[in-house]
Amino acid sequence: MKRDVVVLSATLAMLAVPCRASQAQVPSSIPDAIIGKAPPPTGQTVSYVPGDDATKGYLAVPQGTGPFPALILIHEWNGLVDRVRQVADAFAAQGYVTLAADLYQGRTGSSPDENRRLASATRGNMPAVIANLNAAQRYLRQRNDVTGKIGVMGWCFGGGVALSYALGGEHHDATAMFYGSLVTDPAVLRKLDHPLYGTFAGQDQGIPPDQVRKFKATLDALGIHNDVHIYDPVGHGFWLYVDQDPGTRETPARDAWSRLMQFLERVLR
Repeated sequence: MKRDVVVLSATLAMLAVPCRASQAQVPSSIPDAIIGKAPPPTGQTVSYVPGDDATKGYLAVPQGTGPFPALILIHEWNGLVDRVRQVADAFAAQGYVTLAADLYQGRTGSSPDENRRLASATRGNMPAVIANLNAAQRYLRQRNDVTGKIGVMGWCFGGGVALSYALGGEHHDATAMFYGSLVTDPAVLRKLDHPLYGTFAGQDQGIPPDQVRKFKATLDALGIHNDVHIYDPVGHGFWLYVDQDPGTRETPARDAWSRLMQFLERVLR
């Protein structure tokens, strides 16, 4: 059943192995996609919103015999770019049918100002965002290679959208957010009906650690299972672009990836 749409306030300055994995197989390394060493995307472009030919997602499917759990990825403020497609391929290699959603109808930004305009306009029409992601879920659920277990995750702009969708979209089984906009009101957060994973940065100017700690404390008080962690000394955006500062970002990114794989294993398998 569709629940009420909850719109979170966005910080515009921020809008910057082919088989099933088992817990024993959680990788210790990080995906080539986030260190700039992945090959070109190998999945396929798909239409998943009925009647909307401009919205094209990216689908990456595991090799081997399914069915598999599924993931929906929500891009950063610059749109559905190859870095996100390559991360989708990395999740498929871990045994997840992965659909990278497109919230911008094929548009991508090429500058901070353009990215901010795209993100702001999209967040200004949250009913359309919720409908888009509901359509993504339905697309995955009708596939014979999907178990029916679905998680939703995003980074930055997409992380905040993932939380909004957890509170206002159709039911799914897990949310994973990387340094996305938060809500700490218990009356709102009590609508969350599934486990949540969160990775945040200790040097993030848009989402300060005190706000993250309050968010986690509220989840704990409500009895909502969560794995929320703050990493120092990194800043906003560290995980998806480790190659921009590998000396600082690689160690926390590796730990965040390991936590994420274990979280998804527990919740979706």
